[in-house]
Amino acid sequence: LGGAFNFIDQNVFKVPFTLHDLLPDFKALQTVEAENFKPNYPKPDGKLTFDRLSSVFVSNTVHEENQPSHLKLADASIPVEVNLPKYDEPAQRYCPAGVYEIVQEETGPRFQINAANCVHCKTCDIKDPSQNITWVTPEGGGGPNYPNM
Repeated sequence: LGGAFNFIDQNVFKVPFTLHDLLPDFKALQTVEAENFKPNYPKPDGKLTFDRLSSVFVSNTVHEENQPSHLKLADASIPVEVNLPKYDEPAQRYCPAGVYEIVQEETGPRFQINAANCVHCKTCDIKDPSQNITWVTPEGGGGPNYPNM
């Protein structure tokens, strides 16, 4: 229906309005109390579906390992103190490249950013429920090699 509406909008009627989603994407996240909170996805089969890190490898993502992170946290305590108990830290699920993870240590959980895996989709900047993550352009123009994909 979206494709048909787009064709009609741009080629036939020149409709003078745009459809908008009135609710920002980060406000649509369900909390851990929701009944259908965590979907149960099947394991990747390696033929039709693939794991995240294999897909990052195929994107030919290149970042200098020692460059400063281009993923900035406004407050480093929010992922563990707010997002983890309320949303089970959704960054570890919505990021298509597995950049964010919760690492369990003896002192408790720690939020880890693996910026070298980032494919620059900016999902984290849009979907973070606390609006705590900001994506900025990385040094050196690193990232996925889209023309060769």
